[in-house]
Amino acid sequence: MKTNTTPPNYKGYRFPPEIISHAVWLYFRFSLSFRDVEELLAQRGIVVTYETVRQWCLKFGQTYTNELRRRRPRCGDTWYRDEVFLTIRSERHYLWRAVDQDGNVLDILVQSRRNTKAAKRFFRKFLKGLQYVPRVIITDKLRSYGAAKREILPSVEHRQHKGLNNRAENSHQSTRLREKKMRRFKSAKQAQRFLSAFGPISGHFQPRRHRMSAQDYHATLQNRFQTWNEVTGVKLVS
Repeated sequence: MKTNTTPPNYKGYRFPPEIISHAVWLYFRFSLSFRDVEELLAQRGIVVTYETVRQWCLKFGQTYTNELRRRRPRCGDTWYRDEVFLTIRSERHYLWRAVDQDGNVLDILVQSRRNTKAAKRFFRKFLKGLQYVPRVIITDKLRSYGAAKREILPSVEHRQHKGLNNRAENSHQSTRLREKKMRRFKSAKQAQRFLSAFGPISGHFQPRRHRMSAQDYHATLQNRFQTWNEVTGVKLVS
């Protein structure tokens, strides 16, 4: 899907968009540290510091993510919601996540509570700007979901069952891998900022390969790289 896009503003940056977007892609797509990305770029003769890579990811990660969200097709009508705990500076926080039936990450929110107020906040954040509601919401048996759903989405079917929510629970696996690589998150703000960009960028390059033929998979991946180049303002060599 092609749309009119204002390319990110790279004015004042010494390196071209091709290098900046590639570094950001490496960091969010794979389980790499800033130093790992620095080394991969150095292997190609591109000398940057890991601090420069960090600044690029902070500056452009969310910008790219917002455009990918704007371009993605309408999500599925079955939404799975779940929360998982994060230990940040010896304090327990909760990562609330919503995915659709195709495994697409719809939204995340890091909070210090998992009560009804926190559930309502997550519902409102997720629904902001959407022009539609799901057909059914599937959660575990946490009572906070039921209370929040009755107030915010009273007409939507709600199924609460531990076994039905495996899709949302499985979506936390990649977060755990990155959390380990980063030696845990340093603050709730850092976790929110990183995961807000990590989910959409990483997921954009991970179509459901097990349901595709090799030919369809490669065609889909090429289309997604094309979208990425349009989002990041990279000019393709024809």
